[in-house]
Amino acid sequence: MKVAPPLLLPLLRSRTQGDLLAHVLLAPGRVQSVSEIADAVGTSAPTATREVSRLEDAGLVRTTKRGNTRLVHVLTASVVYGPLAELLAVTFGPLAVLRNALREVAGIQHAFIYGSWAARYEEQPGFVPADIDLLVVGDPDRDDLADAVEEAERRLHREVNVRRVRADEWAQDTSSFKSTVLAGPTVDVIGTTGGGDA
Repeated sequence: MKVAPPLLLPLLRSRTQGDLLAHVLLAPGRVQSVSEIADAVGTSAPTATREVSRLEDAGLVRTTKRGNTRLVHVLTASVVYGPLAELLAVTFGPLAVLRNALREVAGIQHAFIYGSWAARYEEQPGFVPADIDLLVVGDPDRDDLADAVEEAERRLHREVNVRRVRADEWAQDTSSFKSTVLAGPTVDVIGTTGGGDA
């Protein structure tokens, strides 16, 4: 069955391709194995291998072998890298960039994107949004969270609207805000939605 091109960037074949390209190309200093890439974007090893081979053929990555492990290195000197990374940042970038930025912030139990970008990611029609809505559940240091979000905003070229709530408050929240957020699409950045409770 043919998969429709993703709304966020219809030039691509699939959302999986967009997720993989953003995950790899928006973290140019990170060397990772093909299996790590597959796990990170939730796809099979053969699919990740095919996409990495395409990137290597295009001169955007090089791979090296360590035993049976194929390691992927991003080649930022490619004339195509900069424009492609910019395009990925404003389309598929929010998930990859926020996941990378927030992984170093202690105290986050769960974080997810909701609102317009999540709706586009889940193939609901509309324009690519000008900002990103992020909900963070837990008790991260406010300054650490602000620094991580500021760096993400710089990379994504747009504002990230953060709503921070303690896990116990979120678990007991019966507000219309929570109901509205969880009734729409959400995209997990850290942890899983699991029905909305952390």
